[in-house]
Amino acid sequence: MSRRSIMGTVLVAVAFTLLGAGPAQAQLSDRGTFLAKLDNAYQIVPNVTYHVASGVENKLDLYFPKNASGPVPVVLLIHGGGWVGGLKETYVMRLLPYLEMGWAVVNVEYRMASVALAPAAVEDCLCSLRWIASNAEQYNLDASKVMVTGMSAGGHLSLTTGMIPSSEGLDRQCAERAFSGPRAADPTKVAAIVNWYGITDVVDLLDGPNTKGYAVEWLGSLENREEVAARVSPLTYVRKELPAVLTIHGDADPIVPYQHALRLKDKLDAAGVTNELHTVSGGGHGRFSDSETVEIYTKIFNFLSQHGFKKVSLGSQ
Repeated sequence: MSRRSIMGTVLVAVAFTLLGAGPAQAQLSDRGTFLAKLDNAYQIVPNVTYHVASGVENKLDLYFPKNASGPVPVVLLIHGGGWVGGLKETYVMRLLPYLEMGWAVVNVEYRMASVALAPAAVEDCLCSLRWIASNAEQYNLDASKVMVTGMSAGGHLSLTTGMIPSSEGLDRQCAERAFSGPRAADPTKVAAIVNWYGITDVVDLLDGPNTKGYAVEWLGSLENREEVAARVSPLTYVRKELPAVLTIHGDADPIVPYQHALRLKDKLDAAGVTNELHTVSGGGHGRFSDSETVEIYTKIFNFLSQHGFKKVSLGSQ
């Protein structure tokens, strides 16, 4: 089955599940009404090539409102998988709450370790910011209101995407080649980061009690692997002029140590960066309960509202 077919199947399944497909349901809920009108409200532009590297075309899917009266906030969604696996299509359900807010979503893929070792995934996600900047006018996107989010490795990449400055040179491959020299739109500045249990110190996962196979695979046999690991660690880039950060982490996470969230919060606090840590008591690596998930999304939308992300009225067709 193609990726487009997977995406379509998931959306249809979600719609039927939430709408209620049986004849006994006589009236739709508010959410059911929203989903029934979703095709009228949103357009999907799938599998757009935003960056080419290592002989690979990195793709993204764009979901944007058809009838918004002005530019809308953008959610840059980055899938997880330990930098060694995962597909953007498996995260389609994760973007639905943001569509209900009337926002655009850019759902990206990036190079896996089997294609290119670190820092390739970090480079790719930084390039996706330049794609947003270059295409904001065409798709009615508010490039001043970009929130980056993801889970696990996607949480890590959300942090690096929002925290690493261009001066580090990790976005040099984003430039459009031309005989007159490289040219590219200036990168979009991230306004907020929502980090779901992301890795904050990659060096910590290479050796010792917190060694993780996915991190070892991502760095591979690089001679300077600890130097590269530090270069792609969010903790390296904590400084005052960062976007607001919300971290969600279970304190019993066996895949990404909870200590990573605590260390990030301590450094952000010390630097004077606006941030919050939402701890799921007894929570593992995601797979939170319904009540825990509702509480998390309530926290997310309250947090984003405080930083200028407002619900957009999409009008009607």
